[in-house]
Amino acid sequence: MNRSSFIFHHSSLILLCAALATALPHASAQQYPTKPVRLIVPITAGGGLDTIARAIGQKMTEIIGQTIVVDNRGGASGTIAAEAARVAAPDGYTILMTSATLVIRPLLYKVPYDLARDFAPITQLSTQSYLLMVGNAVPAKSVAELVAHARANPGKLNYGSVGNGSQIHLLTELFRTMTGTQVIHVPYKGITNAYPDLISGNIQFMFGSVITGQPHVRAQRIRALAVSGPRRVKAFPELPTVAEAGVKGFSVTQWYGLLVPVGTPSEIVDFLNKEFNKTLQQPDVAARLAAEGSEAVGSTPQQLAAHIKAERARWARVIKDAGIRGEE
Repeated sequence: MNRSSFIFHHSSLILLCAALATALPHASAQQYPTKPVRLIVPITAGGGLDTIARAIGQKMTEIIGQTIVVDNRGGASGTIAAEAARVAAPDGYTILMTSATLVIRPLLYKVPYDLARDFAPITQLSTQSYLLMVGNAVPAKSVAELVAHARANPGKLNYGSVGNGSQIHLLTELFRTMTGTQVIHVPYKGITNAYPDLISGNIQFMFGSVITGQPHVRAQRIRALAVSGPRRVKAFPELPTVAEAGVKGFSVTQWYGLLVPVGTPSEIVDFLNKEFNKTLQQPDVAARLAAEGSEAVGSTPQQLAAHIKAERARWARVIKDAGIRGEE
């Protein structure tokens, strides 16, 4: 082989390798998924977030033909789950289920993850209101009466939350500042631990999920006064929103979304967005979410990114105004 032929063949080989390197990620994305997909859920099995994850995961499995494996990673307010997802390969086979908790945590504590830096958004799955509940010994049958009772007894009413810096803690502090009341925060390690004290009267009121509060309200062990979001909920259509009940401008919901490690191919992100949104539109999925107080959403990745940014700004203001500090 003469020198010119060698150079020609050598150059052709380089171009071929470059073309293959460019094509392989695209080919891999086109074939996706070829194995089970892990959905990391930042709580232990059995909670509201886990219930929603399994309902959506089961239907998604039917739609894409690959199993969605729910991987519960509870602890440290979602930090353990977020870190497991952050260090996973950006290949579409690890998805993180996120919520307001993962947005709030970095505002109070040092954490190894940054949602905007380390993850790419897929879609917002759902939103749900909290129930505002009181113990039966509390002489309040409405939000206005609860506010009046709290104002008449400054520093004497206790409220429960699932921990310092949790969304329930922050939204109740927002409620406190918007109503001009003085109430005492009592943190619990889990929402199920707070209900016995609400029933017995050790705490007087609490915001909690429709999923966990509904059995106690139906059994008349406690009373529900309102829902925290912008609309009434199907599970309790008779209950007004907190804003309707007199606290103008108050609107807080829990929400869940999906993220993948940054660097995941855009074709895979687009595929997941399309298929998860299709899953949310299935009547049985929407009905199951509604029965548990949730509302299916579905969004673009850009909309979820904007929502997370807005949530971060909102809760940073609440933390500053209420003087909340991280406590380990």
